[in-house]
Amino acid sequence: MRTPLIAGNWKMHMKIADALDLVTGLHYGLRGAKAEVVVAPPFTALYPVAQKLENSFIDLAAQNMHYENKGAFTGEVSSDFLTDLGVHYVILGHSERREYFAETDEIINKKVLKALEAGLKPILCVGESLEQRERGDAFKVIGNQLGKNLNGFPLDAPLVIAYEPIWAIGTGKTASTQEIQDMHQFIRAFVGEFLGNSLAQETRILYGGSVKPDNAKEILGLSDVDGALVGGASLKVSDFSQIVNAAK
Repeated sequence: MRTPLIAGNWKMHMKIADALDLVTGLHYGLRGAKAEVVVAPPFTALYPVAQKLENSFIDLAAQNMHYENKGAFTGEVSSDFLTDLGVHYVILGHSERREYFAETDEIINKKVLKALEAGLKPILCVGESLEQRERGDAFKVIGNQLGKNLNGFPLDAPLVIAYEPIWAIGTGKTASTQEIQDMHQFIRAFVGEFLGNSLAQETRILYGGSVKPDNAKEILGLSDVDGALVGGASLKVSDFSQIVNAAK
């Protein structure tokens, strides 16, 4: 039985004081939650949030990392820096990193393997554009991303995959439940063929793309959906709490 995982990606939001208020509200509001809860603050808030969550059931993720341990990489953050803060998860391959920062599948693959080497659990994001979906290439695109991003992935390592159709991120649009289930089923089957059925059955596949309190229960009730990667709705205690409580 896969434990549902609800992760909040705060993106470039939340100054330190706001971040601390948010996690305080979540800590007290989500006691007894049936899902694993993870938050991904901006880098500037990671240390104070880590301190605040030291004795909490809420886990901590970073939004990105570099694939080298150290070096002349101005503005970058290494996996060693993250583990030093007590971070356990890291979001990799988000569509915004792919599009705005020109991250290739090869770069993302290096990051995934480096994260595992450092003892971090990768949350690998994959997704297709509206043009690719309308062209009928959605499954081909996702399969291509997974094959390249998971190249060399060890069979005994923890893996979380987040399916985020690019056209549904921050747009208010949501894929239909049939589209979501079909893609999640495809991803699990692909992982099974690529890395083995045992890992495929253990892998949690999250949905991301305008997940809100009013659609969370329906989405999280799908058989191959093991949680959600939540954007805007993770910035409010009430909204995020409702999504977490929708996971059974």
